[in-house]
Amino acid sequence: MVYAPHYPIETERLRLRPFTRGDVDAVFAYRQREDVAQYLFDGPMSHESVTEVVQQRIGQYELDGEGAKVFLAAELKEPQRVIGEVSLILRDAPARQAEIGYIFHPEFHGRGYATEAARMLLEMGFEGAGMHRIYARCDARNAGSWKVMERLGMRREAHFREHALFKGAWDEEFVYALLEGEWRDRAGR
Repeated sequence: MVYAPHYPIETERLRLRPFTRGDVDAVFAYRQREDVAQYLFDGPMSHESVTEVVQQRIGQYELDGEGAKVFLAAELKEPQRVIGEVSLILRDAPARQAEIGYIFHPEFHGRGYATEAARMLLEMGFEGAGMHRIYARCDARNAGSWKVMERLGMRREAHFREHALFKGAWDEEFVYALLEGEWRDRAGR
């Protein structure tokens, strides 16, 4: 199975596209922040670390087998500016299971951009890549993230309590998911 969409992919207000070297400063603007890093495995990132991450992500724009990852820059159409990043990761090819993720600059929180981009990831996963189930997960304290999942019509499937040590404390994690049939029912397909 290979899923290689034609880029850029446009939503009402966003352009989702593969990363370029020119995106480093825009990504650094939010990945250096403690309030962004608090729920991520990484801490606040240096400019050098962001440069390395962006370089790795430049070639990650198609699903071509188990563990394949699509990382895309989320860019405002007007004014043209990278404000975040999204991901679609093939977690289990035989079972057609994928995971979505999103990180946005806090300056743009509360405006529906993450929901708009994640909705497109679901469409890419179900309509384009033929996934059966797509899930997302987040720290239980990250209300902004799990509210996006609920707005997408995803169902909370799990609440893992104190299941792992994360940055020196016990982690609580929510897992949300949506099945292809539920996606099609909601979309009237």
